[in-house]
Amino acid sequence: MINLNRKLCILFCFAALSILITDKAFSAAVEDVKTCYATLNNDELTLGNSVISRTYKWNNGDLISASITDKKDKFTWQLSGSTPDCLFPGTGKAIDGNLQTRFVPSNASTPSYLAVSVTVRFNQLEVRRVFRIYPDCPAIACDFYLRGNIKAQWLTSIKQAGELRNIENNAAAKEGTAQATVMETLALPGKHWRLKAVEFFDITDRNNNLVQDYDQILYRGESKVRGNLLYASEILSDRSIFILKEAPTSDVQLAYPGFDYIAKFGSLQCVGIGLTPADLDSVKWTKCYGVVTGLSAGGEAGRLRALRNYQQRIRIHKPLRDDMVMMNTWGDRAQDSHISEKFILKDLVAAHRLGISHFQIDDGWQSGRSSNSALPGGSLNSIWSNPNYWKPDPQKFPNGLDPIVQLGKKLGIEICLWFNPSQDSSYTHWKDDAAALINLYKHYGICTFKIDGVQIVDKKGEVNFRRTLDSVMTVTNNEVVFNLDVTAGRRNGYHYFNEYGNIFLENRYTDWGNYYPHFTLRNLWQLSRYVPPQNLQIEFLNNSRNTDKYAPNDLLAPAKLSFDYGFALTMMAQPLAWMEATGLPETAFTSANNIKKYRGIQTAIHSGMIFPIGNEPSGTSWTGFQSSIGNKGYLLIIRENNNEKTSWLSTWLPGGRIVTLTSVLGDGKSYVTTTEPSGRLKCQLAVPNSYALYQYEIN
Repeated sequence: MINLNRKLCILFCFAALSILITDKAFSAAVEDVKTCYATLNNDELTLGNSVISRTYKWNNGDLISASITDKKDKFTWQLSGSTPDCLFPGTGKAIDGNLQTRFVPSNASTPSYLAVSVTVRFNQLEVRRVFRIYPDCPAIACDFYLRGNIKAQWLTSIKQAGELRNIENNAAAKEGTAQATVMETLALPGKHWRLKAVEFFDITDRNNNLVQDYDQILYRGESKVRGNLLYASEILSDRSIFILKEAPTSDVQLAYPGFDYIAKFGSLQCVGIGLTPADLDSVKWTKCYGVVTGLSAGGEAGRLRALRNYQQRIRIHKPLRDDMVMMNTWGDRAQDSHISEKFILKDLVAAHRLGISHFQIDDGWQSGRSSNSALPGGSLNSIWSNPNYWKPDPQKFPNGLDPIVQLGKKLGIEICLWFNPSQDSSYTHWKDDAAALINLYKHYGICTFKIDGVQIVDKKGEVNFRRTLDSVMTVTNNEVVFNLDVTAGRRNGYHYFNEYGNIFLENRYTDWGNYYPHFTLRNLWQLSRYVPPQNLQIEFLNNSRNTDKYAPNDLLAPAKLSFDYGFALTMMAQPLAWMEATGLPETAFTSANNIKKYRGIQTAIHSGMIFPIGNEPSGTSWTGFQSSIGNKGYLLIIRENNNEKTSWLSTWLPGGRIVTLTSVLGDGKSYVTTTEPSGRLKCQLAVPNSYALYQYEIN
């Protein structure tokens, strides 16, 4: 611990740390992190790396932002705040400010970074901010931890705008101000800023519109906006600042004040830390929601790339572990009625024929019967009253899962499982859940688990649920992948718990007539602007089933499209074959060559930054995606049901450049073209409901 009651300068000491690191694999990571630093001199704290720098008035650890610098653009915003960036209502003056720095080495799932810990005490409440600084990343993340106790109200009822007085003086202008915890404050200079807040929605069993943008300009009165993401862009330049609230979606956050940001002339604030004073522990630190602040230049492309640069730092993407074409049989709605050793062995052979890399046995493999079983009497309550709940059902699997795993290895298919942690008493059985998962890993080598049925109703539940995942990651050397389901309940959304794996996005079924390929494509297309598609499992179905559930004249019905087209819509994400392979018609297996060829380039596609191109999918659009890796990459061009054989698609390619497009999959032909000044690209597909995957190079 370092005493900061005197002037000093703290620099990260890499030479001393390197002596402690014996694994040669860490050496490159150490070199990268050398560009990250934290200095404290003359009561000014500076954090930064090669592309971003942020200075604070130390203020005895109760930091006040002073400036933020874009080193690449060589521009500094001077911030005029006079009060601390963070606010916890009911606290007094800050004392005992303390600074610590440490190098966090990389592991199998997390890259290396510099951790800068600032701890301060307000009477009986301690606040710790841990800044994460990654090399060459234009954003700095901040994780919050609280400890102690405080008698205060952190949420107040907010008057509606119509209940407030007209503004004739500054006092009236301050009416309606919310009392809520504040995690970040930026006192932006000037008045000419355009805001874009982005709200996300999960609970996808009920929601099919997952992204909502709100555009505003700053004004003197407070604007309270919802959303995990806020962009503030200078109207008179192409520079921007973004704030990402690392929390569940706004609808399901804990201790939610009703909004995520407060904006007015000279101030942006990110609010709602995700707990109340009643959730505090006087001894243990409680992790709260976090905030990431970054900057960019270059308009919208720069804004999106800056955010994606940070998002790609959260979890290391390992091709053999994280890239998958997974099959899960639940999509055919037999539920657990088919699950048995005999059925799974047969379905594995068919899945291998199709080109599947991962086969996930959903609910029904275990001895305990869940409430979603096709058989009556199941429950997900009091799971641990049955100590054998998470052992293979001896009736369905008399030999355990060994024959399944052995055949999977022979066929080159990884066996994966479904798991539903026990919700009882805010996940009080987290140790038992972790032990069950670890046992499956050790006994059968299961490395990928779909985590379903999560319901986070309080902070204690969130803490215990995280303990389950952390325990498993520790024992398995961070090699496990969790498919975190966001289809129902109070879960963690798109910007929280991202270090554990990917996101199982949605349940869609032809049985209920709610699966339309363009619905799924639209959800992926909209999310891909702000969420890495590589982190999303996106489904394609057996479109030959339940044709009677759709009107004969429904031109957008699944059966009107080819099986191969349905698969192609998922290629920029993690494709999920939501079906039983043995239920497929013979014609579906003609896609096997394309699926296998895709698996050979899947890692190359996913190594780029992937963003949407063209128009929003509607069933009748020209649309697609671009994965960019320097001056090369991949373009997925999709012609939906329309009469236009050619179209000019907006892309992220530079304007006025010659581009060579080499056909890889689909119906496109290789060609060379020149982009328009705006970057639009001329594309051609001969028939509706077709696609072309190209590898491109900018000449």
